[in-house]
Amino acid sequence: MHIKKWILGAIGTLAFSMIAPAHAADALDDILARGSIRVAIPTDYPPFGFVGPDMKPQGLDVEIARLIADKLGVKAELVPVTAPNRIPYLQTSKTDLTISSLGKTPERAKVIDFSIAYAPFFDAIFGAKANPAKTYDDLAGKVIAVTRGSMQDHELQELAPKAVIKRYEDNNSTISAFLSGQTEMFASGTPVAATLTQRNPDLDLELKVVLANAPCYIGVRKGQPRLMAKVNEIIRQAKQDGKIDELSQRWMGAPAGDLPE
Repeated sequence: MHIKKWILGAIGTLAFSMIAPAHAADALDDILARGSIRVAIPTDYPPFGFVGPDMKPQGLDVEIARLIADKLGVKAELVPVTAPNRIPYLQTSKTDLTISSLGKTPERAKVIDFSIAYAPFFDAIFGAKANPAKTYDDLAGKVIAVTRGSMQDHELQELAPKAVIKRYEDNNSTISAFLSGQTEMFASGTPVAATLTQRNPDLDLELKVVLANAPCYIGVRKGQPRLMAKVNEIIRQAKQDGKIDELSQRWMGAPAGDLPE
C-alpha cells in the first residue's frame, strides 16, 4: 500500500513538473519581461517589407510589427527573414511572431497558429502583355519563377502542375529571374507587381492569371493562447479605429476592406 501511494505521488509530482514549465514559458510573459518583441519581417518583398533609402526596414508588415509592439508597451525587434525560413524561425523561438505576408494553409496550420487577417493579398501570374496565357491550362510548359516555400509555390503546384516552375530562395531573386529573361513569367502578389511597375513605368508587365485571394495573417508559435488573444485584440481594434485601412491605403493603394477572422 505504501509503495502504491509513493508511486502515485511520484507520478503526480512528475506530471506537475511537466505542466508547470509550459506555463512559465508563456511567450507573452517573456515578451513583457524582456521589454521587446522579436518579429520576423521581410526585407525583399515591397510593399510588405523592404529596405528604404536610409537602409532601415519599412513597409506594411514593418508597420504592423511596430503597432503591436507599441500596444504591448515594448520595443519592436525586427528580424529579417526569407520565405523559406520565416516559419522555422518562429518554431525554434528565434522570433515571437512572424509578420511576413504570410498566407494560411492547412499544412502551415499543423505547425503554427494564425491570427485573424490584417491585410488583403491576391496571388497571380505576371508576364509580358504579348504573352497569351489567360487560364491555368495556358500555363502548361511555361517557365515561371516563384519563391520557394511561398503561397504562390504551393498554388502553382496545385493549379498548374504542367508549368515549368523555377524556384528561387528569395523574392528579389524571383523578380530578377523574370526581369533578366530567365523565365517567361513570375508568380507573386499583386502589391509586389504594382510596386515593380511603379518603379519601372516602361516595364512590359500585366496580370495574366489569378491564383488565389490569400489574406495575410500573423504567425504565432503553437501553444501560446494568451499571446494570440492579445495580437487578435490589437488587430481588431486597429480595424475598428481605421488604422488597418490607413496602413493598407498607404502601402497598397487601397483600403483593406472586409478581412476574414
